[in-house]
Amino acid sequence: MSFALPSALRVGALALAATLASVAAPAADKVKVGFVSTLSGPSSALGVDIRDGFLLAVKLNGGKLGGLPAEVLVSDDQFKPDVAKQLFEKNVKRDRVDFMTGVVFSNIMLAALPEALDNNTIYISPNAAPSSMAGKDCNPLFYAVSWPNDAYHEAAGAFANQRELKSVYLLAPNYQAGKDSLAGFKRMFKGQVVGENYTKLGQLDYAAELAEIRAAKPQALYIFLPGGMGINFIKQFVGAGLGKEIQLLLPGFSADQDVINPVGPAMSGLFNTAHWSPDFANAANQKFMAEFEKEYKRIPTLYASQGYDAAQLINAAVRDVKGKLDDREALRKALKAAKFDSVRGPFKFNTNQYPIQNYYVRTVGADGKGGLINKSFNTPILKDHGDAYVGACTMKP
Repeated sequence: MSFALPSALRVGALALAATLASVAAPAADKVKVGFVSTLSGPSSALGVDIRDGFLLAVKLNGGKLGGLPAEVLVSDDQFKPDVAKQLFEKNVKRDRVDFMTGVVFSNIMLAALPEALDNNTIYISPNAAPSSMAGKDCNPLFYAVSWPNDAYHEAAGAFANQRELKSVYLLAPNYQAGKDSLAGFKRMFKGQVVGENYTKLGQLDYAAELAEIRAAKPQALYIFLPGGMGINFIKQFVGAGLGKEIQLLLPGFSADQDVINPVGPAMSGLFNTAHWSPDFANAANQKFMAEFEKEYKRIPTLYASQGYDAAQLINAAVRDVKGKLDDREALRKALKAAKFDSVRGPFKFNTNQYPIQNYYVRTVGADGKGGLINKSFNTPILKDHGDAYVGACTMKP
């Protein structure tokens, strides 16, 4: 014979069972993190900075995350989705890591991510955050500690309106982040888009695209070309003399230190949009800047800041569950609470586990040491900004 408990008793019993499970879960003896990123090839600077920022945070925490010894397994995806998928499978199934992180590019992450999610492994994204994962494909095991793919570009569109620009040409690589980027810009921009071009991912020669841009005669050009793509394009854009005719607007990815250093003086005075800047005055960022330059002898990029924050998020969550990594629900809630001092300043996770945060306009100027660095405007161009896809996410708050 069977019978059903009254609803009030049933809820109480479930709560008691959850409490007992939490008490029974022992603390782990260490934290294992699988870190897969692009560490070779023309776009490797991005992955290297994410890695270095992440490892710096671990070092400053005494080699620990949340008070537990940290083992970080670093692998190079070689800018290849199939390689990333194999590395995720190895880290998740053979190495039995507690967290996965590290990937730079959306197409690579989307190819590899199911290996983590299908095996109940939490993924902390320090960079790639495609629109699909913010909306209909949102997942309780996926946290974007960086930004939604569209956000920098929405900020750039808002800035173009503020500058009263009337016509813009758009250029981005033909992959998910490229499509999200131009969608974000167009969502905010009120003027006319006189041309839109999606190039091959990893392309380094832009002669044909520059000819098309010249013929279109836009008032401004907006590009999303991270890493080596942006370096080559800006050099060729300036070399073709287009900088004298067309205002170049950029997202932070295409105007960060990894682009400033190789391009040089041509970057001076260019505007870009980002959620972080080297000159932020909060204590966490000042410590990060000083320690990164001390450790690596270079100025960090926003990629490094995101790697650093990804590690600090894990550190806070492991700390708050007292090292009980097997209590997955408590660990998830601790991650979503994001109780750490971010280098960007205050932020919080939306219901889809994408950030709600400020976005700023930066300009490239002298660093006082003979070089160039980004400097931010104090007032955000977008304040407490979320994303356009959260309404399609069915996760509960």
